Amino acid sequence: MSSFALFFVVLFYLALLFLVAHLAEKKRSKLWINNPYIYALSLAVYCTAWTYYGSIGVAATSGLNYLPIYIGPIMIIPAWIYINTRIIRISRVNKISSLADFISLRYGNSRSLSAIITIVCLLAIVPYIGLQIKAISETFHLVTETPMSKDILTDNATFVVVLIALFSSYYGTRYVDASEKRLGIISAIALESFLKLFFIIILGFFVIYYVFDGFSDIYQKASQFEDFKEKNTFNGVEGAMNWMVLCMISATAICILPRQFHTAIIENRQEKHIRTAIWFFPLYLLIFTVFIFPIAWGGRLIFDGQKVNPEFYSILIPQHFDNTLITVLVFLGGLSSCISMIIISAITLSIMLSNNLIIPYGLLGKFKSENEEQNTRSITNIRKFSIFALIIMAFGFYKYFILKTSLDSVGLISFVVIAQLAPAFFGALFWRRGSYKGAVVGLAAGLAICYFGLIIPQYYFSYNQEFKGVLRDMYNSFGFFNIPYLAKIPQIFFWSLLLNTGLFTIISVSTKGNYRERNFAELYVDIDKYIQNHENAFIWRGTAYISDIQNILERFLGKNKTDQALRIFNLKYNIDSKTETADSRFIKFSENLLAGRIGTASAKILIEGVTKEDKISLKEVLNILEESKENISINKKLTEQSEELQKLSNDLRTANENLIVKDRQKDDFLDSVAHELRTPITAIRSAGEILADDDDIPFDIKQEFLNNIITESDRLSEIINDILYLDKLQHGEISLNIQQNNILETYKKALSPLLHLIQQKNIHLSEVNLLNQFIFDYDEARMIQLFQNIWGNALKFTDEQGTIQTKLFEKDDQLMITIFNTGKHIPEEDLEMIFDKFYQSKNQNILKPTGSGLGLAISKKIVQAHNGSIKAENSGLGVTFTLSFPGKLINEIKNEVEQL
Repeated sequence: MSSFALFFVVLFYLALLFLVAHLAEKKRSKLWINNPYIYALSLAVYCTAWTYYGSIGVAATSGLNYLPIYIGPIMIIPAWIYINTRIIRISRVNKISSLADFISLRYGNSRSLSAIITIVCLLAIVPYIGLQIKAISETFHLVTETPMSKDILTDNATFVVVLIALFSSYYGTRYVDASEKRLGIISAIALESFLKLFFIIILGFFVIYYVFDGFSDIYQKASQFEDFKEKNTFNGVEGAMNWMVLCMISATAICILPRQFHTAIIENRQEKHIRTAIWFFPLYLLIFTVFIFPIAWGGRLIFDGQKVNPEFYSILIPQHFDNTLITVLVFLGGLSSCISMIIISAITLSIMLSNNLIIPYGLLGKFKSENEEQNTRSITNIRKFSIFALIIMAFGFYKYFILKTSLDSVGLISFVVIAQLAPAFFGALFWRRGSYKGAVVGLAAGLAICYFGLIIPQYYFSYNQEFKGVLRDMYNSFGFFNIPYLAKIPQIFFWSLLLNTGLFTIISVSTKGNYRERNFAELYVDIDKYIQNHENAFIWRGTAYISDIQNILERFLGKNKTDQALRIFNLKYNIDSKTETADSRFIKFSENLLAGRIGTASAKILIEGVTKEDKISLKEVLNILEESKENISINKKLTEQSEELQKLSNDLRTANENLIVKDRQKDDFLDSVAHELRTPITAIRSAGEILADDDDIPFDIKQEFLNNIITESDRLSEIINDILYLDKLQHGEISLNIQQNNILETYKKALSPLLHLIQQKNIHLSEVNLLNQFIFDYDEARMIQLFQNIWGNALKFTDEQGTIQTKLFEKDDQLMITIFNTGKHIPEEDLEMIFDKFYQSKNQNILKPTGSGLGLAISKKIVQAHNGSIKAENSGLGVTFTLSFPGKLINEIKNEVEQL
């Protein structure tokens, strides 16, 4: 493929990233903002050129040593649900925008410590960025089959790097507040993460099923190599120990790498997204891992005896088979791995460089005298220049120091260097005694071992092939520190972390930190206690005026935003806006407002410049913190008690409302019953009076009156029996005669007395029988009564020429019966109450409700006595009653009923 064509493809791909970033920033829809999968995919910035190319080279030459880079993170990621949740909470309440801010704030908000951490990150990550540029350059020339150019200006890779630098500078500095979420960048990174996994899967299937005849074919052929068994086993204790240490290195890196801290912590929008990430991201890594083995050993089989770089088997294999499409797709996957790492790393390093080095050590005085617009422009320009300069610096590093170095070795060295921050980082989270002095001395000692044991021989040897002289003699004199079972990198990791952690612990225990360190130690370790009250937990004593601090805030936030922030603060703490002096809460609030723009250390320096702080002894700090804890505990108990009282009050209010409703229903019921009783009694009395007063009534009329008396008496008896029957059902005085019965026969018996009423209203009656068997255990008499009650209810509400449909079926070992009738819907708020004892629906087809209002209440009690359930729901053109009964009633039910 020609260089011009591939460059055009790269240009098109970068344009796609620009478009995605632009759309995400512009639309800000839920698809982008609150999507846990976007968050989880952005974490895959961990998979760089090292994992995309370097792992394949390691698998082909060193066997299983590629696995720890994936296994280490998979082992530690489940702990993120606890660790990262705490870090996110700490970062939010303190407006932390970088790894340097997070660590330095804990140790007294030290400017010097934040600068040291920034320098460590620069020295560790710039070579790593150079590694990505090396991968882009070499794969570009590999795909185009052109020689590497020594002239930077004629090297096509140079233009690719410049484009990446421009993209990063533009979208990485859209927000002057570094703690803001960069939606456009993160969306583009998520897309790249998806594409690089998708392309490696395509390559994997190409190798496994096109080049070879399945995975077993690769394994069978590769096993013929003499070193196959040796490379794919742990090789005893030595291999296992190296493997374990490499897992520890990668597990540490996934937590502390600046780009991982930024995507996992700073860009986190909701804590619950971590729950998705802890299973999605390990799955992502596992899928990646699955295809490393077949690609690596497939490459060895194809290029056996040829002098090629095994790190680029992923491009060489499809290129060998003249498959340009897959070759370009794999190149784009590798480009995605490189670009995502370069962009995020450059952004995070530029934030640290500006907030922790350039601004606090050079520009704070200038910022004090300029307005908000000028300061914003200056901060943005510093970061843009920093991003561009970092990427160009990494390009120079690649050209002059790591040109002949493997991807794997550069990546591991960066991991070991950045791991030196681990004692101070994890100590900040879990140990109150950790001190600034311990952190600095331990970090310096660990770095000294790293640079003497790894950096000098690795990069100096690349620059000076002979590597002779005093430096070499000094290097050889430390040979007695060699550990026989460990390779060079695991060995340096072990000694550096041992000395680092040891000094950090010993010095922290031996010395007392200042009051500010202890203050933040409490805020970090007990973040869950202080998260709702963190400004009150900040200890500060001295003289400060709100107007002086307000002037500083206006130079960075502008007058409108400053006034708005002050209003929010005054409302939050119920403070009079005319108050002149500032307390500790306002000091902390102001520092947080500035921290996102200029870093926590610079914010502290600016606020200190307009305030006068009194010294506080460590004993006073501990007493204040203890009082603060007690106050928080008391407030928590009072809040809980208040919530309990509120809940009781709500329960009482609800119960009272229910009683009022029940009382109203009872009155309606009594009115209805009185009406129903009065109607037959009146008819009986009228007929009786006529018969008593007139002896000459014709026989047929007399007979009609007597029949009316009998009919109304029966009706009166039925109402009284219903009332008494329901009362007995409620008190368990009615026993059920549970026997095996045929449900279809019971259905027909229940239907028979109602057929003439159904025919009178021209109602269409249908039955749907989906039963496989018809014998069930139930009380037949009660079941007939149940059917007739619900059908009677349906008859009352179904218009002429309407429909009543009964459906019988089985579901999950239960007998299911649904009875549907056309007609008016039941009001939604009444669906639960229609089975109440005193309830009558007001949504009937006639002016005055008829009946005693007991039919459905009796039906519910019958169903419950059978251990079943009944419910009503509006469906389509009418209402459906659904009844469910156990397929087989156990003997205990029958016994319980008999004992009632």
